[in-house]
Amino acid sequence: MTLLLWFMHGGAVLGTPAEAWARRQPSLSFDYVPADVLARAEWALKDRRQAMLEEYDLALAWADLHGEPPAVEVEGGDRLVRLGGLGTPLVRDLCLEELAVARSEHVHATRSLLADLLDLRHRLPRLWVAVQGLRVEPWVARKIASLSRRLDRDAVALVDVAVAEAVGLSHGRLLELAEAKIIEADTAARATELADARLLKGAWVTGTRHDAPAGLRDVFARIEAADAVWLDATLQRVADLLATDPDRRATHHPELGPTPTRDELRAAAFGWLARPHDLADLLGLLDTQADDQQQNRQSRQGHRRRAVLFVHLHQSALHGASGVARSTTLGPLLLDQVRHLLRHAHVDLTPVIDLNTGASVNGYEHPEAVKQRTLLRTLVPAFPHATGTEASRVDHDHAVPYDPLGPPGQTGDHNDAPLTRHNHRAKTHLGYQVRQLAPGTYLWTTPRGLHRLVNHTGTHHLTDDDLDLIRRIHAA
Repeated sequence: MTLLLWFMHGGAVLGTPAEAWARRQPSLSFDYVPADVLARAEWALKDRRQAMLEEYDLALAWADLHGEPPAVEVEGGDRLVRLGGLGTPLVRDLCLEELAVARSEHVHATRSLLADLLDLRHRLPRLWVAVQGLRVEPWVARKIASLSRRLDRDAVALVDVAVAEAVGLSHGRLLELAEAKIIEADTAARATELADARLLKGAWVTGTRHDAPAGLRDVFARIEAADAVWLDATLQRVADLLATDPDRRATHHPELGPTPTRDELRAAAFGWLARPHDLADLLGLLDTQADDQQQNRQSRQGHRRRAVLFVHLHQSALHGASGVARSTTLGPLLLDQVRHLLRHAHVDLTPVIDLNTGASVNGYEHPEAVKQRTLLRTLVPAFPHATGTEASRVDHDHAVPYDPLGPPGQTGDHNDAPLTRHNHRAKTHLGYQVRQLAPGTYLWTTPRGLHRLVNHTGTHHLTDDDLDLIRRIHAA
């Protein structure tokens, strides 16, 4: 039996789903050239943000119209309530239903919207200006308002200043910055949150074989984030050892065959956790030649996990103020969490890295010191709108292509653009142009002529006047 659905609008039949869908398609012509499509994409982004802003203005107007107490107060009747955080105006509780009907949504969604918007207008005014200027995604601003609602007005003002100055960051990085500032503003609340979360830890194995494919079981764990990082690293280390040792694989895992996948190797590595003595032997932790206690201790220290830690300290931290550490994989961390992360690791103390210095070499490969300084400046790949999670997997590309017959000193801090492999391939094969204006600052031109400035504060659109000024300053 074939079921046909017909669309109705105002009592009129609109036709079959296919016909209705065809009418909804954008009026793009095959005559459009790529530059036109990109221009329309930019306009569509602004139009969408503008439409959202109009919705927000109407919602706020509705709240303003219902900010006075009801003429008559009765038990269970209308009353003034605070939807947002401290410092936001009160709103009539029962006004929400009618606005929800107009917006075709549940009243809880309307309540959440008004709470976020009132917070933005009254508690995060700088971020609200950025929303009104179409410089930040509305949903990102709402998320920041929701996350910061528990803070008092003085604390939330610190968050407002920080995020408003960084709206050029990618959405994930901006939210991570906001989270860090919220934690910094109330470290006691964060510590309590972490303590409560520890009660939710556990590890579980599915209780019946019917829950998993034949011969397999599912294992779930909710553990400390620091332990999860080390567990992941250990699994990968064991998987790598198994991948490079076919004889050991044939002995312990004949089912894997000659070309196991990465997932199969990691699953096998997880099974080694059930055999700690075999695992210690595989990792080289058993030293049968060390007879005395001192030799055993030195052997164990030599096999301890190693960690590289870059600490950025504000001057106030040197005088006992609370601080928040940054991690590209774990997000913002309290200093106690950092100590927990490193408690079983061998930590080397290294000299402070001065990011105001630079060096150049005559070879093609960027020295490790140069790579290190560059990533500490950029924090993320140098391509527009990059995220922090990609920072550990980059190619260090020459912004100005390396010429083996060119002058000395082509490689260094002045000519280092960290890119993901995908970004690198696009730059190499599609004609992207990038100029490194300073260490950590890059001017990009896409193949179709879009211009973006990328630095530690994010990705910035450039007007013709901006571009002309940059070129004149740098004598382009």
